[in-house]
Amino acid sequence: MDLKEIQNLIKFVAKSGASEVKLEMDDVKITIRTGSDNETTIVQQLPMQAAPVVQQQAPIPAAPSAPAEAAAPAASSEDSKYITIKSPIIGTFYRKPSPDKPVFVEVGTEVKEGDVLCVIEAMKLFNEIESEVSGKIVKVLVDDSSPVEFDQPLFLVDPS
Repeated sequence: MDLKEIQNLIKFVAKSGASEVKLEMDDVKITIRTGSDNETTIVQQLPMQAAPVVQQQAPIPAAPSAPAEAAAPAASSEDSKYITIKSPIIGTFYRKPSPDKPVFVEVGTEVKEGDVLCVIEAMKLFNEIESEVSGKIVKVLVDDSSPVEFDQPLFLVDPS
């Protein structure tokens, strides 16, 4: 079971209103509890030939309210003409190469394929994230020094 499937399961349980769901498969045990102020998700992976037991706890996202759901389709249709540049790794997002240097790109900056847009620090290594397309930066979707997940949108680029 991958992270995307687990996130979808959490969203489904949050929307369903169930107070607790337990799921056990061959090598994965998942317990999701909702309905309290201290909502947690516990993911346990059973060892496979001396592999360590992995236990991950993360807060369950609250179910979005109706106005937020109505606003989301309008925003996505507006942004559909733009190309989204996503994070290829998990780490910490930085807009500058170092604290005393200027940011790599601002909103309105013209970028070419291969231009460095930001760096993501993962395990003390700074990975330069390059543009996959040529165009103009329309929006920066992540704050400087923020943690980012794999496949999280970082920038919107207008390719025209």
